[in-house]
Amino acid sequence: MDRTEKLLKDITEASGLPGFEDEVREIIKNEFKKFADEILYDKLGSIIAVKKGERERPRIGFFAHMDEIGLMVKGFTKGYVKFAPLGGWWSATLIGQRVKVKTDKGEFYGVIGAVPPHLLKKEEAQKLPDIDDLYIDFGVEEKKFDPQKKLGIKIGDPIIPVSEFKILGNKNIYMAKAFDDRVGCALLIRILEEIKNKKIPGTAYFVATVQEEVGLRGAATSPWVFEPDIAIALDVSLTEDTPGAKTETEAKLGGGAAIVSLDYTMVSHKKLRDFLVKVAEKYKIKYHLVTVIRGGYDTGRVHLFKEGVPSSIIGIPSRYVHGFNSMIHRKDFDNALNLCINFLKEFDEKKFKEITSY
Repeated sequence: MDRTEKLLKDITEASGLPGFEDEVREIIKNEFKKFADEILYDKLGSIIAVKKGERERPRIGFFAHMDEIGLMVKGFTKGYVKFAPLGGWWSATLIGQRVKVKTDKGEFYGVIGAVPPHLLKKEEAQKLPDIDDLYIDFGVEEKKFDPQKKLGIKIGDPIIPVSEFKILGNKNIYMAKAFDDRVGCALLIRILEEIKNKKIPGTAYFVATVQEEVGLRGAATSPWVFEPDIAIALDVSLTEDTPGAKTETEAKLGGGAAIVSLDYTMVSHKKLRDFLVKVAEKYKIKYHLVTVIRGGYDTGRVHLFKEGVPSSIIGIPSRYVHGFNSMIHRKDFDNALNLCINFLKEFDEKKFKEITSY
């Protein structure tokens, strides 16, 4: 594995549910310490690496969330664990999947279960079960093994998807859990690494936020630490290259970095978005324009900070987002990395004044 592959493996296989980001935060912190001029924190657990530029301003914030979607213990029935979702899940992606629970006694594996179709009426078997009807089996054995008692499982314990990072037969394609948004966190680290010994006009802040999947919460608190002048979210974007998907754009694996014009929480700042396009074209970086109307990014909160922060989004096309396994293309990652590095080279005080003049 090369540097990027090893980094993606380490941070995708780490656990880090909303409010339980400790394990992945430690990896990110150790990487940031290798390359940053300074490390800052907010009081929810977001971590910020600083790369000082030739001038203090403009302050450019790159935001990526470290948390992943997961589950939490909410109760028990006959030894089986009932759970609440942390983040957006579709029940079709959950049934039969392996998970692990973290308790005071250790980590224990289980499987998400549902009433089998053989025991359902025909009309019931043709519908997806509600998430509330699902449960987790940690090895229940009637009267002999109660996981709640034996494993110390209690309400509020985190339940993490189980999946390994894999390089597929097509060596350009990587598969893992939590690319949303560990791929953005990997970009934060790799950008910082690449510019460590280079001069940039302004000062760059690399923000790994917490609790994005449950309401963009770290994105609301972390800007108060350094008061960004502009912000760019680094996250996954969607693809349209699988059977049944619409094919209206170049949103596909291998389609290059996605520059997102619209999401559910924000209209991308037009002048900033257009400048990202100009940088991509100047440096011959493959990109495409997309909208993501049923999802939101950290910049949905950041752009409303104080009197407003011009914000945009760079995405990595990803198949099967919000499932146990998603896919990305290595060249899309590299294109996004090059776009961010060259953006930092080009974005100075003059350009900031230009995009904020009305």
